[in-house]
Amino acid sequence: MQRIIDFHAHAFPESVAQKATDNVGNYYSIDMSGSGRLEDLARSARNSNVDYVVFHSTATKASQVRNINDWVARKAGGKMIGFGTLHSDMEDVEGEFERILSLGLKGIKLHPDFQQFNADDPKMDRVYAAIESRLPLLIHAGDENEDNSSPERLAHVLEKFPGLTMIAAHLGGYRQWKEAWHFLVGKNLYFDTSSAIEYMDSSSATEIIRKHGANRIVFGTDYPALYHHEALEVFYKLGLNEQERADILFNNAARILGIKSEA
Repeated sequence: MQRIIDFHAHAFPESVAQKATDNVGNYYSIDMSGSGRLEDLARSARNSNVDYVVFHSTATKASQVRNINDWVARKAGGKMIGFGTLHSDMEDVEGEFERILSLGLKGIKLHPDFQQFNADDPKMDRVYAAIESRLPLLIHAGDENEDNSSPERLAHVLEKFPGLTMIAAHLGGYRQWKEAWHFLVGKNLYFDTSSAIEYMDSSSATEIIRKHGANRIVFGTDYPALYHHEALEVFYKLGLNEQERADILFNNAARILGIKSEA
């Protein structure tokens, strides 16, 4: 049976999960499949025989960072892999990053649009410098209405911090795939499939995956946007061969996360 890692899923504390999920759906004008609760996410993964799920919750204010990282660390374990968050307005980015390491979190998630910073703003340099060569960075990419996370800005970050293990979400740019093709395809970073392949025709999605390299793509659901069975149904309709599927669904993410891969 094909092993699977979901590299991009969101979960929120019970008290705010529904509100947070509704806010995201309203922002992007999309219907959300899940509730945003960790139990719902875990159940979805079990139902689709998903081996591991990378989950995270982005801090929209600097004051939220410690509490979010503590919550993710408490909930992580087993098949649930937690990523921490940072914020550009924090006074002690380096100290919180060291604490993230001590909590056992396995990466960092940033969302320039929701956190209201330009991805290539010099004030972010200390954040990227702390992360570079130490943990993978999953960063939201692209927005039709905002410029904060444009593929061009992410390319600037890569030029300045070539040691980053960057995973640009949404095949390099949500609904900005022409720009992703121009600025990011073929560069030294990974893409994830979340909130991308379901909005593209199969041939276009397959083309960008092969041009960038299937060995640099990871699978993601963007839960609560989609349940696992929904995202996998879309993925399996792409014109990919068996090796490309295995790399995207498991091998590439396993390499990033240090999980024992298939022989």
